[in-house]
Amino acid sequence: MRRWLLPEYIEDVLPAEARRVELLRRRLLDLFHACGYQYVIPPLLEYVESLTTGVGHDLDLLTFKVVDQLSGRLMGVRSDITPQAARIDAHLLNQQGVTRLCYAGSVLRTQPGGTAQTRQPLQLGAELFGHVGIESDLEIQRLLVQALRLAGVEKPHLDFSHVAIFRALVVRAGIDAALESEMFCALQAKDASALSEMTAGLDKATREALLALPALYGGAGVLQEAQQRLPQYAEIKQALLELKRVEQVLAGLDVVVSFDLAELRGYHYHSGMVFAAYAEGYVGALALGGRYDEVGQAFGRSRPATGFSLDMRALIGMLPPAACSGAILAPYAEDAALQGQIDALRHAGEVVVVDLPGHEAHRPELQCDRMLVKKGESWELVPADRQG
Repeated sequence: MRRWLLPEYIEDVLPAEARRVELLRRRLLDLFHACGYQYVIPPLLEYVESLTTGVGHDLDLLTFKVVDQLSGRLMGVRSDITPQAARIDAHLLNQQGVTRLCYAGSVLRTQPGGTAQTRQPLQLGAELFGHVGIESDLEIQRLLVQALRLAGVEKPHLDFSHVAIFRALVVRAGIDAALESEMFCALQAKDASALSEMTAGLDKATREALLALPALYGGAGVLQEAQQRLPQYAEIKQALLELKRVEQVLAGLDVVVSFDLAELRGYHYHSGMVFAAYAEGYVGALALGGRYDEVGQAFGRSRPATGFSLDMRALIGMLPPAACSGAILAPYAEDAALQGQIDALRHAGEVVVVDLPGHEAHRPELQCDRMLVKKGESWELVPADRQG
């Protein structure tokens, strides 16, 4: 086996892409900062209970686990930064009002999937804690749209659902946990025949509502259809009102909005509205988000929360290649005037590469489009193809 081979779905990020990722990371974090979101850097490793309690079985399966050589306890490598942000809000900041946090860092997952076909996404996100109303959901969604546009996604497509709809049907009908889990899987697969068999013993209203969910997807008309086909439970009426409000607000931002009421991503983690962001020409979601009011209970302090996260590498991968900005080649010389010119150019934002002796034949690899050459007593810039 070649020692330099990497594991499957683990990749290096090479210079051109790494620079684009880093520049975009800075711009997005500056955007979040301008909107009042405070930057946090959670640890890469935590005890497993802290990383997985209260966030559902799926995240537990995605988490790499190791034994801590100091304590003997089981530790996990984070597979999602959102629970860490919830822990920071609940225990370290301990604020009573609204808290806004943002983050950017690598996560590691046992399986590829989600927002990128890699097991090491570079996750960037924003979370808002302490507010339970639709206003905070809208703030997060507007921020996501701004972030995507800043990254070059001109017209994002946001797809919405609301886990309270399925949950209300399950609770009102008294469906047990085993059947609920089977129905959840059938809905995710949009397997109408399997769902029909599972609901055979339920009351007519619940059965018809559950069978309707896989077909309730599309534009704003879906919400009107849902009002007619689903029971008039208070929870369902409230969920549909929230989705309608989102459609009205985002339509004014030139965003394509759609709905899929059978989409229950993060059902055991989220508590309300959930959404995913897409863009033309890219397969898969660019960002995922939603409300998760119950996660804080795992840390002893329940706080309403909503947020989103995206994978920087996936986002960069869907954008057109960046044009090479070029660089300046400077000769190696013990010359104070030359060094002064190099310092001034770098201070002005230019990339200046010193041509170390013995590597003249490899100059094209440096991708310099200009050179510093001495003319009389001064150093001047000339195109790299002529030295004047």
